[in-house]
Amino acid sequence: MPNLICGTDEAGRGPLAGPVCAAAVILDPHRPIAGLADSKKLSERRRETLARSIRERATAWAIGWASVEEIDRLNILRASLLAMKRAIEALGIHPDEVLVDGVHCPDIPYCARAIIGGDATVPEISAASILAKTERDAQMLTFHDTYPGYGFDRHKGYPTRFHLEAIARLGVLPIHRRSFGPVRQLLLAHGPQ
Repeated sequence: MPNLICGTDEAGRGPLAGPVCAAAVILDPHRPIAGLADSKKLSERRRETLARSIRERATAWAIGWASVEEIDRLNILRASLLAMKRAIEALGIHPDEVLVDGVHCPDIPYCARAIIGGDATVPEISAASILAKTERDAQMLTFHDTYPGYGFDRHKGYPTRFHLEAIARLGVLPIHRRSFGPVRQLLLAHGPQ
């Protein structure tokens, strides 16, 4: 039996709002997926198409989340690693090795290796990058419906001018990360919300 290589990556470290999402993917060497790449380099439409292929053809895949409260309590790096750990644990398969995008590995009972730029060079990590990004974007669209006026469908929680102006005008939401500088500054300026 071939080695089971799991790739993992996260999406949503930089936004001011919403949870961080991670994915873990074990690809099936007998069912290759053409076009895997860093999710940030792909159009939204291409990501969605590839995400469907990954879900259909991968040997195993899973999603893990860390909440806004966990991000504020732990910090974004530790929350991202926690989301990765949850995704790997949810696979239902024990990988032989876990390849992680970046410089840090989550606390897992498997052989793990961090690879800088792995989302662009390792197909398993690229696949995880795509799933994490599409899952998180879908969550932000749900928040757009729940909190109209903030533009979550446009910026997905990132600190764009529109988003910052919306927070200043409409207030800080429960899904905003209070430990992040721009949100913390608005809370200090306008008092608790």
